Amino acid sequence: MKQREDLYSSKLSKMIQCETISIYNVKQKEKFEKFHILLEELFPNVFKTCEVVNIEGSLLFKWASKDPKCEPVLFMSHQDVVEAGGVWTHPPFSGKIKDGVIWGRGTVDTKGALFCIFQSLEELIVDGYIPPTDVYIASSCGEEVLGDGAIKTCQYLKDKNVHLRLIIDEGGMIVASPMAGATGKYAMIGSLEKSTGNLKFIAKSAGGHASAPPKNTPIVRLSKFISYLDKHDPTKSKMNDVTAEMLTRLGKTTKGPLGFLMRHARGFAPLLSFIIPKVNTMGAAMFKTTIAFTTSKGANGLNVLPQEAFVTANVRYINHQGPKQILRILKNIANKFEVEVEVLTEAGECQVVDYKSDEFKLVESVIKENWKGVIPSPYTLTGGTDARHYTPICENILRFAPLEINHQQLNSVHGLDENIFTNTLPPGVDFYKKVLNSL
Repeated sequence: MKQREDLYSSKLSKMIQCETISIYNVKQKEKFEKFHILLEELFPNVFKTCEVVNIEGSLLFKWASKDPKCEPVLFMSHQDVVEAGGVWTHPPFSGKIKDGVIWGRGTVDTKGALFCIFQSLEELIVDGYIPPTDVYIASSCGEEVLGDGAIKTCQYLKDKNVHLRLIIDEGGMIVASPMAGATGKYAMIGSLEKSTGNLKFIAKSAGGHASAPPKNTPIVRLSKFISYLDKHDPTKSKMNDVTAEMLTRLGKTTKGPLGFLMRHARGFAPLLSFIIPKVNTMGAAMFKTTIAFTTSKGANGLNVLPQEAFVTANVRYINHQGPKQILRILKNIANKFEVEVEVLTEAGECQVVDYKSDEFKLVESVIKENWKGVIPSPYTLTGGTDARHYTPICENILRFAPLEINHQQLNSVHGLDENIFTNTLPPGVDFYKKVLNSL
């Protein structure tokens, strides 16, 4: 195990050292080409054996089966990372290995899982393994900036009439006590991903000089509108079946009255739907659509009243209150403050994977075999992944990266001091091998 751990750590360290920060609306062909060259050096047999398609920097690999016994599977993890500002314990692109820890941007999100995917296929190919079905790897170069790599890759597969049995992308991981009070280690498998959209709220006026301001200027109206939504949340908190099942499973290791409520989550759904969003922001995001105001703009001059001011909001839609309903509600409220609403980016409907399905049970059984004592649980993913773009060609999309991390490492995603343990890599590689062996 130590030999594998050292080899794997060295490879992932090199991947971290190759900086792949993605930037909105900026093409960085040379940067990602350099990363692709590194991948080929680290995983030569994958590149020799698989058909490789480069879709404007996003990669798609196909390991063809000689005798497919079922529909293909696809493993996903993106190449790009977010910027790494601030002061780090170790430089963010050093790939420093120290005391059983690899440091650097992308170790958790998501080069760690990407390494495990490539390494698993590399070893299977060397061992002469024959896959029971066609196996795909997809890795986009713009996931962090809402790039279209995943969209174009899905379209490529759709044009080839490929329908996938199972997709495994980033999402939940293995973590101890995912909720306060729950003990033990859990593998959190995202089986419901909230859809994402962006709205723009606009207030207009004749403008003018700031020396003689009238009442109810655009910025004032927007402020009143935002304040109203902050005090009168128009979204509805409701427990879905994924969250109910998660609470039921976590409740088995939670003591006291809370544990009792969680173990009987479906019976106490109205009460929990009221309580949890009041005390936990992450919990709230699993129960309802969220509206977060993110950017704003008024006049360009310090002494000018804006003819037009706006704010934008990032909206994460839950399946029981989707884009059309939320837009209708917000437009009715905005009208009261003479504010217009514009849809900047459309949002699709949430896709739910049944935790009783054969595909979920397959992943669940592999987790139990691979990590003794770890409890698998479905959960609602509040962030966004590339996998959401693949819904036209797959009904079973699970969001799970097979890495065991602690809470500091979880909180380091998009933050300071991102890092993972070196000993989490061997079981991560074994996970993908065992999934293929279980098909």
